[in-house]
Amino acid sequence: MDMTGSQRIEASREVVYAALNDVDVLRQCIPGCETVEKTSDNEMTAKVTLKIGPVKASFAGKVTLSDLDPPNGYTITGEGSGGAAGFAKGGAKVSLEADGDATVLHYTVEAQIGGKLAQLGGRLIDATSKKLAGDFFEKFSEVVAPGPEVEGEPKKKGWIGKLIG
Repeated sequence: MDMTGSQRIEASREVVYAALNDVDVLRQCIPGCETVEKTSDNEMTAKVTLKIGPVKASFAGKVTLSDLDPPNGYTITGEGSGGAAGFAKGGAKVSLEADGDATVLHYTVEAQIGGKLAQLGGRLIDATSKKLAGDFFEKFSEVVAPGPEVEGEPKKKGWIGKLIG
């Protein structure tokens, strides 16, 4: 399965790149994420629980960052095992393009699945994958650069606001 897309984020490339490497940001944004731990500068482990059609599975896996080109992008690869539900592995090329004060994040994803998950059918897997990617980037955009302050509501601090106090 291959998928491409892009997301405009109201933050600089440097801020977006830093957030893409921050385990706390990733933990908040990855759908079904239970844990993300950095094991080295370029590697993380993660545990994610997802429901795909009738199958609910917890995946434990390893994520590796390569082709690092701060603040322009990187390649992220990972593989996880979901026990009897099967496995998932794949990668994504992420590139960041400055657009005024904002950043356009472009991604190209390649993924493979096996086991019970592979038996669910391509349409369901593709639709679920697109939804999960959309959910991730929407949440990522909210965390990194929340919308404007609304009168009567507490001031929102994005990820960068937490960094600078």
